[in-house]
Amino acid sequence: MALRSINPATGETIAEYPEATASEVSMILAESSCAFAGWKRTSFGERATRMRAAADRLDERKEALAVLMAREMGKPLAQGRGEVEKCAWVCRYYADHAQALLADRDAPTDASRSFVAFEPLGPVLAVMPWNFPLWQVFRFAAPALMAGNAGLLKHAANVTGTALAIESVLRDAGFPPPLFRALLIGSDRVAGVIEAREVKAVTLTGSTPAGRSVAARAGAVLKKTVLELGGSDPYVVLEDADLDAAAETCALSRLINGGQSCIAAKRFIVVEPVRRAFEERLVERMRARKVGDPLADGTDLGPLARADLRDSLHQQVEKSVAAGARVLLGGEVPKGPGAFYPPTVLTDVRKGMPAHDEETFGPVAAVIAAKDEAEAIRIANDSPFGLGAAVFTRDAARGERVARELEAGNCFVNTLVRSDPRLPFGGVKESGYGRELADFGIREFVNIKTIYIK
Repeated sequence: MALRSINPATGETIAEYPEATASEVSMILAESSCAFAGWKRTSFGERATRMRAAADRLDERKEALAVLMAREMGKPLAQGRGEVEKCAWVCRYYADHAQALLADRDAPTDASRSFVAFEPLGPVLAVMPWNFPLWQVFRFAAPALMAGNAGLLKHAANVTGTALAIESVLRDAGFPPPLFRALLIGSDRVAGVIEAREVKAVTLTGSTPAGRSVAARAGAVLKKTVLELGGSDPYVVLEDADLDAAAETCALSRLINGGQSCIAAKRFIVVEPVRRAFEERLVERMRARKVGDPLADGTDLGPLARADLRDSLHQQVEKSVAAGARVLLGGEVPKGPGAFYPPTVLTDVRKGMPAHDEETFGPVAAVIAAKDEAEAIRIANDSPFGLGAAVFTRDAARGERVARELEAGNCFVNTLVRSDPRLPFGGVKESGYGRELADFGIREFVNIKTIYIK
């Protein structure tokens, strides 16, 4: 069976990759375990030299990688270039800081010496999605490799070319070739890899159902997991917000990467006194975005990654409209080839509608009215998800207070939610558990070992 990569802008097959056989997977796992045995004894300085080289290789290949992502999953070139740059950033961040983040920590007791050491676990399996096919991988790989672990990547089938390109970047940077490998297998074979004795931990970015499946399988064999799952991020717009700035930020957050982001703004909860004025501004800015060929400079919004994803999104819109939502912009599948969907704004969205209750993975903004701040917070938290949230107000103290009340792993005030190597990233509720990035992220896949010397 082959893994197929299809250009979502044209529907044409780009490439087909044969799945790895069972014996090939077994060999990769064994080689990964052997590579880890040597890698864990290397110094932080040696690891950092290779990680900085990986950042350099990313810089050198930025244009080619951006084109590859545009062809495989429809990301506009400018956004692809930015994604490559961010990957280089996370490589350099951990090259610079991993040694300090994982330094032994003295813990005074009645011993002559007692301290905490942070030691690598072994090969870590990463099950990664297609929407940020470079960034999702490097934000796992950079800390995991700097901590002394090995990496195994099971990427989404439609971005297999990107998976192999990542493997090439790390190999050409000087990492031992078996230390980081892409596993060319289908989702139905992930369970077997999780159960393999060589694999010591699992990280997944994906849907909530996928997270439940991986967590159950890993739990059955008592292996550590980190899950970054779906989100239905609420952006709360209060009556004292700068509406022009809020609308611009909200449109950007809703449309970046075609709206295909777990932390994209999805529910816009606006207090009633400024709802109409905000809607007018949001529609204006959503309408101004250029939809087109992701390989053309100047394109803001390319196709969705697959036609079936576009069709599922449109069904969510249709069901919401049938339940009473109104379309202010878009909402119709365009004619012609490709998995395109227009910037869409729905209003009068209420509980019970897909646009309110579900994650909409595409360029659809749902405006929800709230009578006041208290109701806006209640609506924002009335969700099974808890990944990101934002609040807009001219009062910074008020913004901080509201942010503290929002049930999410990442709360931003007067700007869009985004990940940053210097800050921990992850969710609560059905958006997952564990953290990536910063100090918390690099310590997820280490043995936090107590050493006590009498």
